[in-house]
Amino acid sequence: MLKIDQLERTGLQSISFDVPSGACIGIRGQSGAGKSLLLRAIADLDPNTGRVSLNGKDRNDVAPNEWRRDVCYVPAESGWWLDHVGDHFENPDIAAGYLVRLGFADDAMAWRVDRLSTGERQRMALLRAMVQGPKVLLLDEPTSALDSEATAKVESLLHEMIGSGVTVILVTHDKAQAARMSSERYLIEKGALHLEGAA
Repeated sequence: MLKIDQLERTGLQSISFDVPSGACIGIRGQSGAGKSLLLRAIADLDPNTGRVSLNGKDRNDVAPNEWRRDVCYVPAESGWWLDHVGDHFENPDIAAGYLVRLGFADDAMAWRVDRLSTGERQRMALLRAMVQGPKVLLLDEPTSALDSEATAKVESLLHEMIGSGVTVILVTHDKAQAARMSSERYLIEKGALHLEGAA
């Protein structure tokens, strides 16, 4: 269980909600509404206040690098700092087992990063997070640059992860995707979060 209690930061009002293990919630909102700010605050990447805990363990009692491995943030535009794709993976062999499922050739670990399209970078960033064995995935528009076929591949893999107990918070502009993926859907407006359809 991921518990968020009165989480605040610049650009966010006090936010509280829980997500059970093996569940996905969807969050939508206009650009600048606070979607990415919320994910970054949960991952503790920016200064924030409030309490965040995972399976009863408070974030403040966990080393930051351990927290971010368990509660893994995947931004819409990921960072790549080495020349080759495989150099960004602790165990490229494990990652290679997912390549075809995500629409890649089986030699993609040997590719240079600069040959990756925006959509390929999105899928590789998701894979990079997945193979770390996170308990929570914070996904910021993970399929925004993908066509329908690639999106379906990503969603299929995410459904499997959710089924295995991984918690997912999915920020998406796509209302249909939020409906397909999530058991609860939220809207964020001017830094305030509320259930979609709630008064």
